Amino acid sequence: MSYRLGVDVGGTFTDVLLVDEDSGATWRAKTASTPADQAVGVLTGIGRVCADAGIALSEVASVLHGTTVATNAILEGKGARVGLVTTRGFRQVLQIARSFVPGGLAGWIIWPKPEPLADLEDTVEVEGRIASDGSEVRPLDEADVRAQLARLAGRATGGEGVRALAVSLVNSFADASHERRIRELAAEVLPGVPVSLSSDVLPELREYERTLTTVANGYVQPQVDRYVRHLSEGLRDGGVAGDLAILRSDGGLQSAEAAVAAPVTMLLSGPAGGVTGAVWVAEQCGFRDLITFDMGGTSTDVALVRDLSPRIGRETKVGDLTVRASSVDVRTVGAGGGSIAHVPELTRALRVGPQSAGADPGPAAYGKGGVEPTVTDADVVLGYLPSALAGGEITLDVEASRAAVGKVAEAMGLDSPEAAAAGIVDIVNENMLGGLRLVSVQQGFDPRDFALVAFGGAGPLHANALGKLTGAWPVIVPPSPGVLCALGDATTSRRDESARTVLRRLGQLTDAELAQILRELAEEAGQRLAAQGLAPEDQTVGYQVDVRYHGQGFEIPVTVDPDWLGGGSALTELGRAFDAEHDRLFSFLLDVDHELVNARATVTGPRPDVAPVHLEPGDGDPAGALVTEHPVHVGGQRVTASVYDRARLRAGDVVPGPAIVTEMDSTTLVLPGHVATVHPSGSLLITPSEN
Repeated sequence: MSYRLGVDVGGTFTDVLLVDEDSGATWRAKTASTPADQAVGVLTGIGRVCADAGIALSEVASVLHGTTVATNAILEGKGARVGLVTTRGFRQVLQIARSFVPGGLAGWIIWPKPEPLADLEDTVEVEGRIASDGSEVRPLDEADVRAQLARLAGRATGGEGVRALAVSLVNSFADASHERRIRELAAEVLPGVPVSLSSDVLPELREYERTLTTVANGYVQPQVDRYVRHLSEGLRDGGVAGDLAILRSDGGLQSAEAAVAAPVTMLLSGPAGGVTGAVWVAEQCGFRDLITFDMGGTSTDVALVRDLSPRIGRETKVGDLTVRASSVDVRTVGAGGGSIAHVPELTRALRVGPQSAGADPGPAAYGKGGVEPTVTDADVVLGYLPSALAGGEITLDVEASRAAVGKVAEAMGLDSPEAAAAGIVDIVNENMLGGLRLVSVQQGFDPRDFALVAFGGAGPLHANALGKLTGAWPVIVPPSPGVLCALGDATTSRRDESARTVLRRLGQLTDAELAQILRELAEEAGQRLAAQGLAPEDQTVGYQVDVRYHGQGFEIPVTVDPDWLGGGSALTELGRAFDAEHDRLFSFLLDVDHELVNARATVTGPRPDVAPVHLEPGDGDPAGALVTEHPVHVGGQRVTASVYDRARLRAGDVVPGPAIVTEMDSTTLVLPGHVATVHPSGSLLITPSEN
C-alpha cells in the first residue's frame, strides 16, 4: 500500500489527513497547533494519525504540507533583520513606495504607514548600472560592493550584522550579471547569510514591486529554513522515508529545498490548500465550475474556479504587505464563527465583526469565560448547533449563549434572544455574500453558473443560506469539511513558474519570437522540477502573458493556447483574447496598439493517483442515520429539525430540510424547502426542493 499525508497548520489546530492511494480510505487527526515551533504540532499529529491507521511512519510515501510559517513571520513582524543592496540613487525605494495613501481625503492624517521590512539603515547603494535594454551603463565597482557588504555585516561598527540579504538593482530583469556577482561577493563577506536576488525572485520590471518582493523573500527565509529543517529532521528520525513537499500560494507543490530558496511563493500556502481540496471534491461530484467558501472562526476565504482551474492572481497580500507573487485569487472577509455582534450607541444598528472572540476566550457557548455575543452563539440560540462539538471535546453552554445574545436583543428593543440571533446570522451571511460577489460578479461572472463548495468549521452551517443568496447550486459539503485544506495538500501536484519582462508592442514581435520566449521559460521551469524528481515526460506546460493597451498603466493576464504557437496566428489570437477579457472586465475597448509586458510559463506535474471514495449505496431513506429531533428557528418560525449522524448516511440518501447533519469537525444545516442528497463520493449536495 502507498500512503500520502496532507498536513495543514492553522492558528488554533493542526489538521493531518492520511490517504490510502489504493483504496481512497482516509484517517484524520486534529491536534493543537504549537506557534512557538509548528513542527512539534505537525509531528504529534502525524504520529497520532499513523497510529489510528495502524501503520508505521516508514509506510508514508510523501508528506504534503501547507504552512503559515512565512505568513506568521510577516503578520507578527518576527522575520529576520534583512539588508538591501540597490543601485546608487535608489536607497529610498521602499520608503517612497507608490506614494499611495489608502482611505478617504484625510487618509494621510490617520493612516499609520507600515515600516518597510528592510530598515533604511540596513539599505546600501552600490556603483554600477544596467540600462532597460540590458546594456551596461556603468560597470559594477567591486571594491565598493565589498565595502558596503562589510558595513551590513556590522564590521564597521562592531555590532551585529544582517541575517539575510536582498539584492535588487535597477533593470536587473534585463541583465542579472551585476546581481549574480554581488551574490558571489556576499558569499565571501557575509558567509552563511542567505541571499535573495530580484532577478531570481521576480525578474520583471517595476523596481518597487521587485524590490519589495525580494526583501520579503529574505525577511522570512531564515525562519522558513529553520522550520523546514527541523520538520525534515523530525520526519527522518521518526522513520518517514518519503519526501516532504510544501504547498505554494498558487496551489502547486514544491520541494522543501525550493520552498526555502523562495519562501515568498508560500505566503498563502494555507488558503491555497482549501481551494485545491475543494477542486478535488467538486471533480468527484462531476462539477468543474465552483466558488469555494471557507468559513472559520475569524474570517471567511472565498475563491472562484473555472474548469477545475482556480483563478491565479499576480499579487499576494498578507496584512499590509502586497508582493508580486502568483497565488490563488482568494478574498478574505472578517466574518467567522467567532465574529462579535455589537450595537453602537450612536446608530443603534446591529453590526457583526470584524472583531472576533478568537479561540480564547472564544464564544460564550464554549464556557471559557467569553461573554460577548458571537455568530456561534447566535447559531446555538437558533438551535443550529448540537450540544457538543469536535466529537464531544467541546460541550456547548446554551444558557451562556442566550445571555450573551440577549444583550443584543435588549439593546435593539427586541422581544427575544431568538430575534436578535436571527438578525446576527442574516448580517453575517450578507457580509460573506459581499466576499462571494468580489470573486464572481465584480469579475464578470454570474454566481448562478457555479456550484458552491462549503468547508471550514463553520462553512456548512451557513452554506445553504449563501446558496439562496447567490443562486449557486448545488451547495457541496465535502466529508470532513474541517480538514479539507489537508486534503488539498494531499491531492495536488508539483508546480513551478518562470517569468520574463518583454515590453514590446505586438506589432514589433513575430509569432516565432513569442513562441521562442515562452518555450525558453518553460524549459527553465521544467529543469527546476526535473531537479526535484519530476521527469520531463510527466510535465505539463501552460503559458500566460500580461498585455495592455499601449499607454495603459496596468496589465491583464491572458492565457496563451499552446495551439496558437504553431498556427502562425499567435499574436492575432492574443490580441483578440485580450480584447475579450478587457471588454468583460470593463465593458469597453480602445483602438490602440497592444503591448506585451511580461511572459510566464507554468509547468505542473500529474495529479496524484488517489482512488476516490465510494460510499455503500442506500435506498434513499436516511432513517438509519436519524439520531434525534431538535427545535430550530428559521424565518421567524419555530420548527422541528431532524438530526442525522453523517457517518451513517449512505450514497443516494435524501435528507429533507429542516435538518442538521453532524460530524466530528463540522455541522451542516439544511433549510426548509431544500434537500441534501448524499453523493457516492461522500459529499452532501444541497439543492432547492422540487415541490
